[in-house]
Amino acid sequence: MRIAVIGGGAAGIGAAGAAKGIDPSAEVVVYTADTDVAYSPCGIPYVHGREIESFERLFLATKEQYVNTGIDVRYETTVTAIDPAAHQVTVAGHGEASYDRLIIAAGWNYAPVNVPGADLDGIYEVKYIRKAMEWDKRLDSCKSAVIVEAGLIALEMVAALVHRGIKVTVVDEASWPMADVIDPDIIEPVRQSWQDAGVDMQWGNRVTAFVGDGSVSSVATEQGDIEADLVIIGTHKVPNNPLAAAAGLKIGATGGLIVDSRMRTSDPDIYAAGDCTEIPHGLTNIPLQGLSGSHAYAQGKTAGTNAAGGRRDYRPVFVPWGLLAGEWMIGGVSFGETLATALGAKHVVGKAQGITRARYYPGVKPIIVKLVAEPGTLRLMGAQMVGGEGIKERADFLAMAVRVGLSVEELATMENVYSPAIGALNEPISVAAQNLLAAL
Repeated sequence: MRIAVIGGGAAGIGAAGAAKGIDPSAEVVVYTADTDVAYSPCGIPYVHGREIESFERLFLATKEQYVNTGIDVRYETTVTAIDPAAHQVTVAGHGEASYDRLIIAAGWNYAPVNVPGADLDGIYEVKYIRKAMEWDKRLDSCKSAVIVEAGLIALEMVAALVHRGIKVTVVDEASWPMADVIDPDIIEPVRQSWQDAGVDMQWGNRVTAFVGDGSVSSVATEQGDIEADLVIIGTHKVPNNPLAAAAGLKIGATGGLIVDSRMRTSDPDIYAAGDCTEIPHGLTNIPLQGLSGSHAYAQGKTAGTNAAGGRRDYRPVFVPWGLLAGEWMIGGVSFGETLATALGAKHVVGKAQGITRARYYPGVKPIIVKLVAEPGTLRLMGAQMVGGEGIKERADFLAMAVRVGLSVEELATMENVYSPAIGALNEPISVAAQNLLAAL
C-alpha cells in the first residue's frame, strides 16, 4: 500500500500518522512545500508579542522523529498535478509518483487583497514559521503597522504589535472585529481595550492600494492615506484547491472539497482533510470551511485511518472556538445572535454577566455569557462569551450541550463546581439560561 499525502500541516501529519498506525507496512509519503512540519502556526502571534519566548517552542517534533516512525516527509516539494485515473501525482523536479490512496491536506490561503501594490515588500501573511522568524526581526525597527481586515489572526496580531510598542491601525469594511462570526456586544470589551491602547480603528473603510518604492510606506484607503512600515493581512481563509479542482474532484459552495463521513472525496481512492474541505454544520447542515487546528487534526486522523484500510467516521461539527485577544478571551459555539439572524434562523437569547472565581479571591475576572436557543423547544443552538478566563472550558461544554440537544431549562438548573479559587457560586451559563426563561 502506497499512501501519498499532500500537505504537512495538522491534517496532513495527522493523516500520515494514522495511516501508519493502521498499516505499519504501508509506504507513507508526505509532500510539503514548506521547510518544516509539526509546528504550531497558531502560536506565531504570541511569539511576536513576546508571550512565548521563542519560535523553537512551537516545534512539536523533530524531522528525525518522523524518519523513525517510517513516514517519508519530502520537504520543499511541490505537487503540481493530480491524475486520478492513473493514480499519480506530478512532483515538481521529480516527475510522476504513483499512489494507491491519496490524501489531500493542502490547507488554506488568505483571501487576496486585489489592489495595486499588493506585490510590494513589507506585506506580511502570518502563516509559515521560518518566514515569521525573519519578520520578527523586522518588528524591532517597525514604528507603524496597518492590519487589513480584523479576522481571527488579526485579533491576535493587534495585541502582539501593541506589546512591541508599534502604532497599529485596523482597516475593515465591517462595523466591528470578526463581524462575520461574533456579536458586537461580545466583542465590545476587546474593541474598548484596543481603543484604550491607542489602536486606530477604521471601521467601514476599505484599502484601495499599497504604496511604496519597492517596499510599502503607506496604505491608501477610501478615507485617506495611512503611513505604515508594515502591512499585515487579516483576511479570511480560502481553501487551497486548484490541484483538486483541476483533477475534477467535486468542490462545494465554500470552495472546499466535498467529503463524506470517512473524509473520502468524489474519487473513492482520494481522501481530504483540514481547511481544504467543507464539513456540514450539525444543526443547519450548512457546509463550513476554515475550522480550527483541532478539527483539521481529527479530520486527518479520520482520512488516514480509512485510507489505510481501517474504519473511522467524522461527524458534523458544532464548532467550539476561542482565542486570546489581548487581555480578553473570546469564544463560542455554533453561532451567535448576529449569524443566526443572517441565516434566518428564529431564536431567543439569554445573557448574563458573572465572575470566574469567588469575588474575594485574588485574580477574579469578569465573564459574559450569551445563549441562543430555538423558540418553543428552547433547545440550545449556540453561545458566545467574553471574559478574563474560563472561555475554552465553557465553549467545549456548550458544544457538547448543542450536540446532544440540551435545552435552556436543563442549563438553568445545571449543577456547577463552587470553589473560591476556580469557580464562583453562580455559574454564568446557568444564570444566562435563567435570564432567558425569565424574559419569556
